[in-house]
Amino acid sequence: MQSVTVADQSPPPALALSDFQFDLPPALIAQVPAERRDHARLMVLDRGHAALTHTDVRALPAYLRPGDLVVVNDTKVLPARLFGRTSTGGAVELLLVRPTADSVWLCLGKPGRRLRPGTTLTFPEGVCAEVTARHGDGRYSVAFPATVALTALMERHGEVPLPPYIHRPDGPLPLDHTRYQTIFAARAGAVAAPTAGLHFTAELLAAIESRGVRIARLTLHVGPGTFLPVRSDDLCQHRMEAEWCEIPEDTARRIAQVKREGGRVVAVGTTTTRALESAATPAGVQAGVRWADRFITPGHRFQVIDALLTNFHLPGSTLLLLVSAFAGRERILAAYAEAVARRYRFYSYGDAMLIC
Repeated sequence: MQSVTVADQSPPPALALSDFQFDLPPALIAQVPAERRDHARLMVLDRGHAALTHTDVRALPAYLRPGDLVVVNDTKVLPARLFGRTSTGGAVELLLVRPTADSVWLCLGKPGRRLRPGTTLTFPEGVCAEVTARHGDGRYSVAFPATVALTALMERHGEVPLPPYIHRPDGPLPLDHTRYQTIFAARAGAVAAPTAGLHFTAELLAAIESRGVRIARLTLHVGPGTFLPVRSDDLCQHRMEAEWCEIPEDTARRIAQVKREGGRVVAVGTTTTRALESAATPAGVQAGVRWADRFITPGHRFQVIDALLTNFHLPGSTLLLLVSAFAGRERILAAYAEAVARRYRFYSYGDAMLIC
């Protein structure tokens, strides 16, 4: 392992999107996963000593302590990209985001000229649907027959909705159906994976638990908002898209116990972080179902998490803002410059960073 000191500065009182840009060579955006989930590289950023260590994900247990609680997101990605045709034969593509009413789904769709309200669409197995509303930003309401088991239809004919920055000439690969899914995946509803969880294997999980570290779960169904760009340089103008989440009573109790006993809450991913920080109250984490829409930027006072395992994020993204809030903007940008220099792989299928 190699260590290097990273200088830190306190973030300025007012920040703009332009303060979170850096040069990222496109070749560093991972297009395929590592050979094995836990063989990805791992950069460890120790906030207390302002030092970086370079290792791989298999070393993660060594950075956890007995009594820590690792919290993971158990959402499951739906093969939610469906291809169909209009009554005149035009090809259309829908990404089914979430149901909004009985048999009506909010969808992303293209091309827009073929998705006018009132248009009938035909999908595999002869399933017909109707576009009922257009909402802007490429979003539509689409009504499906109440008799259709839509999730089952997606499983048979849908395509894994890989992120837009994965560009392959042949599109999705067969391995995406398993590798773009965490080993924790249990509750279907996401259109994107909680990517920090992609690094876990059964062996890594066993090694973590053997150190006296406990595992807890929550669910946050990752929506397309995770890819939405921040369009204004004024961060105050951006609004996070709400995502459905549920924190079980047992998870809330375990967090309270760990806090009492002096252990750390280690969040696996920015989705887990948003869920926990959105549920934080003066009395502790509130269990139950909610819509998480917390936009976490520098200046946020973290009330729940003490460490964060995350992937490397794109310039100017809401995810980069979140990790900058946790570790400090200058410290993160310096670490990212080191990651670029050392050819770390970025984003969903990329390498990992532990901030502790």
